[in-house]
Amino acid sequence: MMSRMSEKLHKVLARAGLGSRRAMERWIQEGRVSVNGRIARLGERVGPKDLLRVDGRILTPSRTEPSRIRVLAYHKPAGEICTHSDPQGRPGAFRHLPRLRCGRWIAVGRLDLNTSGLLLFTNDGELANRLMHPSSGVEREYAVRILGDMEQGALDRLRSGVELEDGTARFLRLKQAGGSGANRWYHVTLCEGRNREVRRLWESQGVTVSRLIRIRYGPVTLRRGLPPGRWDELDHTQITKLLELAGLSRRSATATVRRKIARTPRGARYPHKR
Repeated sequence: MMSRMSEKLHKVLARAGLGSRRAMERWIQEGRVSVNGRIARLGERVGPKDLLRVDGRILTPSRTEPSRIRVLAYHKPAGEICTHSDPQGRPGAFRHLPRLRCGRWIAVGRLDLNTSGLLLFTNDGELANRLMHPSSGVEREYAVRILGDMEQGALDRLRSGVELEDGTARFLRLKQAGGSGANRWYHVTLCEGRNREVRRLWESQGVTVSRLIRIRYGPVTLRRGLPPGRWDELDHTQITKLLELAGLSRRSATATVRRKIARTPRGARYPHKR
């Protein structure tokens, strides 16, 4: 009889931060995963004592065992990339994050080189992939500074829809946020993560974006006063909201939180960067 402690193999691999559950199913089908020395089968279950290998390399128990979900709200400065390494030697966001005893930090989406603001990181691969998936419909809000005035007709088009090279795009919400002289600020909201979508929408109306800051991702808002290059660690309540937003039912989200999330110690919510 199968142990009650067993779990689906693709779920265990996703939790280790190797990719989404769907991607892990593909890896299993491609024969890249073995269990106790034999090629794994799609849909099989594994337990804590099973020896897992991916592409011939042993997956240590510290990476596959359930651990508390952690999420960081990082303030990315302009000029910083969102990858672990860069051939051009440009500075990366990962260098500022705290070290994990096991697993790795996964960026929830990206911000391009010249965009600053809120970037989420988590140690839970499945949570990251669900938040990034288009079906989740997670809202992203940006503060945008443009050069020059905008006609009302152009603003209306940005709300109703503009045809870009990769399809129609629009802002769910668009409102003025002040500015003077040649500079005008707007707050815009959309629920897609297409490459440079915010900039391309404004450029379609013949204006230049001089500054772009992401200020919200779903229920998480960039804390006013958080310096660039620093991060806040989300608490139990905030992570619960993210789990529900990622497609978990309220009941399963509650069960996951109780099992995997440890409450943030007092005084550790706004730690310094490392």
